[in-house]
Amino acid sequence: MNRILLKTILLVAVLISSSCSGFLDLKPDQKMVVPNSLEHCELLLGDYTAMNTGYPTLGEVANDDYFLNSSNWSAISEYEDQQSYIWAVDMVLLNNQWQNPYKVVYLSNQILDVVSKLDQTQDVHKYNKVVGAAHFFRAFAFHQVATTFTMPYRENTAAQEMGIPLRLNPDMDYKSVRANLKESFVQIISDYKVAIAHLPKTETLKGRPHKAAAYAGLARVYLDMQDYKQAYGYADSCLQLQKALLNYKELNQDAGFPIDRFNKEVLFPAIGVYTPLLSHYLARIDTNLYEEYSEYDYRKNIFFQPNANDVDNYGFKGSYDNSDAQPFVGLTTSEVYLIRAEAAVRTGKVAQALFDINTLLKNRIDAAFFNPITEIDPGKLLRIVLEERRKELIFRGQRWSDLKRLNQDDHFKKTLVRVIDGKEYRLEPNSLKYAHLIPDLVISESGMPQNKR
Repeated sequence: MNRILLKTILLVAVLISSSCSGFLDLKPDQKMVVPNSLEHCELLLGDYTAMNTGYPTLGEVANDDYFLNSSNWSAISEYEDQQSYIWAVDMVLLNNQWQNPYKVVYLSNQILDVVSKLDQTQDVHKYNKVVGAAHFFRAFAFHQVATTFTMPYRENTAAQEMGIPLRLNPDMDYKSVRANLKESFVQIISDYKVAIAHLPKTETLKGRPHKAAAYAGLARVYLDMQDYKQAYGYADSCLQLQKALLNYKELNQDAGFPIDRFNKEVLFPAIGVYTPLLSHYLARIDTNLYEEYSEYDYRKNIFFQPNANDVDNYGFKGSYDNSDAQPFVGLTTSEVYLIRAEAAVRTGKVAQALFDINTLLKNRIDAAFFNPITEIDPGKLLRIVLEERRKELIFRGQRWSDLKRLNQDDHFKKTLVRVIDGKEYRLEPNSLKYAHLIPDLVISESGMPQNKR
């Protein structure tokens, strides 16, 4: 009975997220099924496929951690992925990179609407978990959309930059309108803070968030905003609750996918939409990046495997989802250590930054050859932390956001270059193309302004 109800509710959610209020004009019958209890809400939150998968991967497609050879690029069947790789998309017909996170938003709104009508005193613990989880999922989905479809956050211009549609209730009878970027991030922060206030410290269900995950999500948001004091504080709060790291020495380097799903570093699991061109059979790791891993760094064999058809090139096998072509975009303690390290060095806490980066690296490098980082010059240490961040978080959904953020600093800005059939394509720092185009159908049905080109 519960499975039938869940499938029916999710069917309506799919129709709604893809079909109404600026998506299409079709409006499904709202009376088909109406969740009305905490049990129904728990069923919705527990659907891993609906809530934890299918997040945008356009940032992974467009970043500089890998390259494709010309023949593989030409053979890509999906035109928009092919053009995104060379930053040449002029229109978007596929809706899934936008639709999937907004389905999560719709379901979260549906849940919050239900619980607002319930007596919370009947089961306070379950009520709080449901409220906290719904706000967490909405915050996470909104942030995934923002990092993909908006320009980087700058405090002095955020109120003038286009943000994302902030749909905050399950009503289908209004069109989506883009908030400004400041309003968008204010809402994301607000949702995460509500999640922190309601979520438990521990959670036995693998796909569900807990308090440490919400702290981590908020630390990630503040890092994107370059509010390093807040990023440090929330990263620290997360690690006070959960700080476990994998010792990569204990992993089987010869395994096809050496890193287990739901391992002890994972605070919240989430993966991107299936994107074939990111498969380890096609995507070759950037040569310079690969060479930055020392021979005593376990990540070199855990993250990468030789490409069978391309001598001296390597594919990625280090997924935290134990899978291929669906990048892990969730939250982990290893990412939070790096957030705290970067925020620490940027706010004058050099000793803390050294502690964090060395804590991470001693779990990644052969102990017999591990030399702790001792650099105390803040500028030099920051560069080391950022280099380690890139090496640790490869194919983890963070590089695109980092490029957007770091391009605002002359010390770190970077021009990206692709070469296909001898023709060079370039993405300049702070290009308008760092905000991917919103699907054409969404624009035409909602009347929202498209990202500039």
